[in-house]
Amino acid sequence: MQKELDYFTIEHSYGGNQDWFWDPMMKIGGCAAVTACDSSIYFDCYKGTSGLYPYEKTALTKKDYVKFGMKMKPYLKPRHTGIDSLEIYMDGFGKYLADNGCDTVHMEPLPGTEDVEKAKAAVIASVDRGFPVPCLILKHENPLFADYVWHWFLLTGYDTAGDIAMVKAVTYGGSKWLDMDDLWNTGHEKKGGLILYKEKKEE
Repeated sequence: MQKELDYFTIEHSYGGNQDWFWDPMMKIGGCAAVTACDSSIYFDCYKGTSGLYPYEKTALTKKDYVKFGMKMKPYLKPRHTGIDSLEIYMDGFGKYLADNGCDTVHMEPLPGTEDVEKAKAAVIASVDRGFPVPCLILKHENPLFADYVWHWFLLTGYDTAGDIAMVKAVTYGGSKWLDMDDLWNTGHEKKGGLILYKEKKEE
């Protein structure tokens, strides 16, 4: 079975892109803030929230997105070690949601130490509920995942039709299908994981 979330474009870019930022810290280390920005836009466009993205939603622009990213920066400020834990992301984005009156979305962590089958099931369940899934990869032994090392990005789809479970990874204004087993099994002890968005009524 294959399922992909509807998703937004910004001047032909599939979601946001940290390369747009003039701020050097955001350009180099703003991936967590960009993930939160894209999540906020997604919630306003597809999940019925209001006011998380403070600009025009019917015609998204790079200029507005960069301004939005700078609003998000204090909540998920790039730092020397990066936003290298699920808890830092949840604390920062959770504060942004609260400060902007959103009490309908909450977050649960799924650490990278969990079994890959549990991670697959979580991605499938989240996408089936209509939520993208923030993913943090730290180190990875496979050079094919070099673009995702020490990086936050969103998973917005899955494909379990074949022998391999694939997930749709969205980052830098584009998307790519990745083997979930290979993505999850990093070969390193220190791991990232997933953030699972849920509606409060699901509790």
